[in-house]
Amino acid sequence: MLTDKFLELLKYEGEVALTSWGAEETPHATGTWISYLTLTEDGRLLAPAAGFTHFEADIKINDTVLALVAVREVAGFNDYPGIGFRLTATAKLLDDGSDFELVKGKYPWCRQALELMPIKLEQLL
Repeated sequence: MLTDKFLELLKYEGEVALTSWGAEETPHATGTWISYLTLTEDGRLLAPAAGFTHFEADIKINDTVLALVAVREVAGFNDYPGIGFRLTATAKLLDDGSDFELVKGKYPWCRQALELMPIKLEQLL
């Protein structure tokens, strides 16, 4: 599911813009950093979540989220500088288990671990 170009992008710093939507009419945007992402052997992405209270309420209603991830350091279409992806994923917030312990060990300030299970990956740039 995750392409070689996407995996290359994960080696650089940049923002991960997360969009969720639940019961409200408008979507909610939050974010994290690429360097906070941990790729699991089975292709999930884990990240620390400290606040994420609005996001948490949204995914209780609708666990599908969009993540926009981009960096300048990797060549995109036609070898232009910069690459970007839209990742559609199901999201969970974990507060126990080995995945939570892995994230908490790296980022002691987190209260939960965000788990993103990719559904669709689209290269935009």
